[in-house]
Amino acid sequence: MANSEDGKKILFICLGNICRSPTAEAVLNHVLKERNMTNWDVDSAAIGSWHVGLGPDSRAVSVMKRHNIPMKHKARQLTKADFVHYDYIFGMDHDNISDIKARAPKTYTARIELFGSYDLKKELIIRDPYYDDDDAGFEKCYEQCLRCSNGFLDSLK
Repeated sequence: MANSEDGKKILFICLGNICRSPTAEAVLNHVLKERNMTNWDVDSAAIGSWHVGLGPDSRAVSVMKRHNIPMKHKARQLTKADFVHYDYIFGMDHDNISDIKARAPKTYTARIELFGSYDLKKELIIRDPYYDDDDAGFEKCYEQCLRCSNGFLDSLK
């Protein structure tokens, strides 16, 4: 596989693009910076259009601030162009993967994978904290995204 120093184009997908996928985007960008890996294009998008144009959930932002990770994102929806622009499109759960594949054009170049497949603890599904009353689920999501980000980057070596 390619050298881990080569820049990649990564897109994270979740249902609304205000919790899990922007968290994964922020965490991967943070890990890339820590590893001095440059020339990467990291973004996130939604399956649905409910939150397009909105920033991340305030609980996600709060958790990222606690970990000193910048989070700047406006929700957007997955597009056909994403399937050829990005090298990897990561879904957060099996429903995301099914929805991504259902929206894919007939020909595309992106690898569509479950982000959790890179978790060293083997937690395949990235926790969806949207309906939680507090930010504990967002902390769990952060921890999973951190493990998966490191696992993914290590897999490229």
